[in-house]
Amino acid sequence: MLKEHLLTEVNNNVLIVTLNRPESLNAFSPDMISNLTKTITDVKHKPHIRAVVIKGAGRSFTAGGDVKSMGQASAGQLYDHVGKMNDCILAMDSSEVPIIAAVHGFAAGAGFNLALACDLIVASDDSQFAMSFSQVGLISDGGGSYFLPKLVGPHLAKQLFFSAEPISAERLYQLGVINYLFPLNQLEEETLKLADNLANGPTKAFGMMKKLVSHSFTATLVEMLEQERITQTLMASTEDHLEGVAAFKEKRKPEFTGN
Repeated sequence: MLKEHLLTEVNNNVLIVTLNRPESLNAFSPDMISNLTKTITDVKHKPHIRAVVIKGAGRSFTAGGDVKSMGQASAGQLYDHVGKMNDCILAMDSSEVPIIAAVHGFAAGAGFNLALACDLIVASDDSQFAMSFSQVGLISDGGGSYFLPKLVGPHLAKQLFFSAEPISAERLYQLGVINYLFPLNQLEEETLKLADNLANGPTKAFGMMKKLVSHSFTATLVEMLEQERITQTLMASTEDHLEGVAAFKEKRKPEFTGN
């Protein structure tokens, strides 16, 4: 029986997803990517799941594409493979619950991009990130050409793409790419604490925030203002909004249900 390349467990209202090919630094396999896409997509049918954590087994988050299998696929097969990766990134973007990347060791190539596609990145302070595509004569896939320039600017993005040199978690934290930085022995505990906080938050509002932020990259100010007006009107009728107002008036912590 083949070992599962993707493991899942539920902790309270948090879905923990583990990339599970530690012998290859969790390099992506077709099964891993398709199962990750399905897992993220299925969250919308599981209202008790209100936050997701993606992490890697063993010594690293993920080395991205499996270099050992590169050069063997036809153009059509490669086109299909990248398309499946695209489906995964789009599923993450359209998911209405917050998705957290918990990174330790290395996040390289498409693994770096998988982390960038998450809503938040929590990393161990000794972790390393690399856009390693140029080392094997490839361009970035998995959304790196979209995410990285918007986060660090075009010049630094091109430097990282061209050089394939690792960049430290500390520098990415200073650049605002990484949200939280912890010692390795605290990474899991602190990530779950963050995920629990998000899972107890106003889930529908979080989902709308994700959509608005994504839309802001291509929208005008006029369009964003109108989107905010429409969305705020919808949010005002949610149970979470009413609970938040009641909790404020009663000077207590709100108990959001995600409705």
